[in-house]
Order: sequence, then C-alpha cells, then structure tokens
Amino acid sequence: MTRRLEPAIAGVVAAIVGFASTFAVVLQGLRAVGASPHQAASGLTALCITMGVTAIVIGVRTRIPVSIAWSTPGAALLVSAGHVDGGYRAALGAFLLTGLLTVLAGFWGSLARAIGAIPPAIAAAMLAGVLLPLCVAPVHAVDQRPWLAAPVILTWLLLLRVARPWAVPGALVVAIVAIVVDHAPHLGPLSGLGPQLSASTPTLTAGAVIGLAVPLFVVTMASQNVPGMTVLQSFGYWPRLRPLLLGTGAATAAGAPFGAHAINLAAITAALCAGPHAGADRGRRWIASVSAGAAYLVLGLAAGVATAFVAASPVVVIEAVAGLALLGALGGALATAAADERLREPAVVTFAVSASGVAPLGVSSAFWGLVAGLALAVSLPSSRSEAPASSSTAAAQQA
Repeated sequence: MTRRLEPAIAGVVAAIVGFASTFAVVLQGLRAVGASPHQAASGLTALCITMGVTAIVIGVRTRIPVSIAWSTPGAALLVSAGHVDGGYRAALGAFLLTGLLTVLAGFWGSLARAIGAIPPAIAAAMLAGVLLPLCVAPVHAVDQRPWLAAPVILTWLLLLRVARPWAVPGALVVAIVAIVVDHAPHLGPLSGLGPQLSASTPTLTAGAVIGLAVPLFVVTMASQNVPGMTVLQSFGYWPRLRPLLLGTGAATAAGAPFGAHAINLAAITAALCAGPHAGADRGRRWIASVSAGAAYLVLGLAAGVATAFVAASPVVVIEAVAGLALLGALGGALATAAADERLREPAVVTFAVSASGVAPLGVSSAFWGLVAGLALAVSLPSSRSEAPASSSTAAAQQA
C-alpha cells in the first residue's frame, strides 16, 4: 500500500516544499509592483488555483509527471523592478502579456527557438543580477535583527546538511515562531482569513511592457521552462513542449487580472515528482503531478493567512527567508554565467547592469542588462564562433 501511495505522497511534498520555500518572494514581488495586501493575497491565491488546475489537467492528459510552479525568478524580478509606469494595473498588463507571449511561443516555434538562442551565460547572468539583491538580505537581517535572523540561518544550515529539501521550509517555521514570540502584539488576528480573489483591469504601458513583461517572459522561459524540460528528459520523459507552453501560458493569462504573475514548468521540485522519490514504477509517477495540483488547490486556502502574517512581520526577516530560498538559484546562475570563457565579459556586464537597480526611461535594469550583454556579445569577435548546441536550444526546438 505504501508503495502505491509513493507518487501521491511525492506530489504533496513537492507542493508543500515549493509553496513554503518561496511564497514570501511572491508576496514581496507583488507588493513591490504596487499591490495592496489584499491584492497580494489575491495573487497568491490565483497562482495556487491556476497551478493546481494546470498540473491536474496536464498530468491526466499526458500521463507524464509534469510539475507546475510559479515563476520564482519572475517574482524576484518584480522585487528588483519595483514600481512600474502605470502602477499595479500596468503590472497586471505585463503579467497578461507574459502569458500571451508564452502561448505565442507554443504556437510559433520560432519564438521559443529565439529564446533558446539567447546564450545561456547571458540569460543566467541576467537572472543572477535579479537575484543578488534578495540573496544579500540574510546578511542585512543578521546585522539589523540578529536575535531573529540567527536562529533562522542556523536552522537552514543544519537542515541543508541533513535534509536539504526541507532547509528553507524549516527556516520558515523557525522564522514564524521567532516572529510570533517577538512580534505578537503587532500581528493581530490571523484566523478567519480565507482565500481572497480580487480582479483588476490590466492596462499596458510602454515601460511595463519593455521593463517587466519582456524580462519576465525571458526569465520564465530560460530559467524555468527550459530547465524544467531538461529535468524531465533526464528521467526519461519526453513530453512535447508546445502543449505545455500553451497550457501554462493560457493559465498565466487567465490568472493575471487576479495578480498571478506567471506559472511555468517547475525546475527544482520537478525532480521530486519525476524521480525515484515518486516510486519505482515510472508509469505511475504522473500521479505525483495530479496530487501536487490538488495540494496547491488546498494551499490556496491559506493564502490570506500567509499574506496577513508576512504583511505584519518585520520585513528584513521575511526577506532573509526569501534570500535563503534563492541562494541555490543564484549559485546555479553564477556558475552558468561564468562557464563560457568566450562570453564571460558580456555575462559580467549583464550581471552588473541587472543588479544595479537603475531604471532609465522607467524600464527595469534586467532589460537593460540583457540588452547590454547581448550587444557586447555581438561586438566581440571571439563570441561569434560556433558553440555546441546547448540543452536550452535543444529543448526549445521541440516547441
């Protein structure tokens, strides 16, 4: 009986780990682009619903353990982008456009191949620049609130050695306990807060389109969808990318008016559903995708409580947990950015500009970092030589 339940258990674990590890990043990102606490709760709820439904439908239709997640790098991008021209409704327009671009990439393979053609070093450098400001948050937390931050970081270090998947959720639990003990009078009543959905009419502004939608689409494709396909392929599953892009893009567009910034293929938790953790019978691992989707629907019920707690907590401590959750992604992005010697200088330029936080013309630094890195890469003769086909290009060709 236990063996037969392994796929379902693996899916539930993947959903809990994915939610607990990075929901604080999502809430930070939504608040950074102008969402009120109620609108941020709506966004988190909408993400859980769209992820849950998409995971269940794709799992049942494909019989492949495809894991669906929100775009954590995309949420980090929202934090770095901050206020966009046109306010929160313009940010929702950028989310909607991101979904439509993903759908277009599914219908039009050339667009997916164009994203796959961006050198991995430059795409990774842009992601690293977006992540860096968040990843230094634990250092600031230790400096400003050492009595709260130190137990969180020590818990993370301990679990990193003995139970890596639970390192960030464990740190989050310790952070919650520490905040409740130290900050209880400021938390207020958290009970009775159910799921919250609040729709707003998206609008489009040039700054939001160029500075938010385009980088969000590129980051989601390059750092989530393509690696997600690679993980599935490493376990012997070869789904067609096109229907996956159509499904996740349509779900993103549907959730955008409610604050859902982007959903995509999972890259980190994908191994929990597609690997041996989901049972020895590879033919039954698709059940993990369905159970993860069901778990996300349940977790959506907690979005209101989670948002209220984060809103009432010391910002620096919440940022510290978010930073710990993104350290692995930062390390992987930096390693990829520096791996190709021919593109090292363009990658460094991309990283520096993306991490700078400057926003000329109201356009986010991530976009300018990508532009600067690609421009330098084209201008360097050594970067024009033929390179072996990357895994990202190979995956994009399946669109």
